Amino acid sequence: MEYKDYYKTLGVARDASAEDIKRAYRKLARKYHPDVSKEANAENRFKDVAEAYEVLKDADKRAAYDQLGSNWQAGQGFSPPPDWHGGKGFEFRSSGGGAGFSDFFDSLFGRGFAGSQGPQRRSARGEDQQARVQITLEDAFHGSSRAVNLSQPGGRSRTLEVRIPKGVRAGQRIRLAGQGSNGGDLYLEIEFAPHRLYRLEGADLYLDLPITPWEAALGATVKVPTLGGVVELNIPAGSQSGDTLRLRGRGLPTTPTPGDQYVVLKMVTPPALTDAARELYGRLAKELPMDPRRTLFP
Repeated sequence: MEYKDYYKTLGVARDASAEDIKRAYRKLARKYHPDVSKEANAENRFKDVAEAYEVLKDADKRAAYDQLGSNWQAGQGFSPPPDWHGGKGFEFRSSGGGAGFSDFFDSLFGRGFAGSQGPQRRSARGEDQQARVQITLEDAFHGSSRAVNLSQPGGRSRTLEVRIPKGVRAGQRIRLAGQGSNGGDLYLEIEFAPHRLYRLEGADLYLDLPITPWEAALGATVKVPTLGGVVELNIPAGSQSGDTLRLRGRGLPTTPTPGDQYVVLKMVTPPALTDAARELYGRLAKELPMDPRRTLFP
């Protein structure tokens, strides 16, 4: 079958925002709608536009499609990679009618998907099952494979190798076709393990960064850990404990917009363990008099 470049179909860049995609779709849908268009081959063009929008408007479907990479050309011969999990890995839902999508769409997301309002396919051979899988933030940032142990009736257990897609979110469900009871489907709900450094809010990460009083007062450039590696951060002069600085795009790589990492400054005061240290603190008290509690009283 032929590869379909959905971004090219809508005339948008691969990093286009959701609003840009919606705007492009509306413009092309009006242009090629069979009831009003006089363009040649308008009906087929309208179907192509609708199919492209069906995929790119939804963050999950777009993320799965983007797993194929950007090296394919429209019209090029295509078959899904042997380890493809885009359609098999997610429970997708469609909000539009969109019946009659292409073989390319079906190969990625499964036949019978378009227009459904529930799980993509529900096996008539057995019952669907649900379980939770706990992953790390690193798993979600880089993508990974994870061995999952599942309990079975009679005290038995089995192990499945599950591919964790890059940018997966808490609460998202991964669908494993035919791995439920008697051939039904298995749905794994993603949850994140607590992290020693980061707090997660949506796709954004929060990190408490210890700094010294002189770094806060004078400003400094310090090294900061991120899930993608160590970066350098400029601490503005006059910073206070509790100030928050943003590292754009350093959160979870969700599609179409990745999260950010927020660095919360936490001032650490050196202990006065020696006579020299106590003398230095005494001089600071005289040279830099201040009352940090003045706003607490009328």
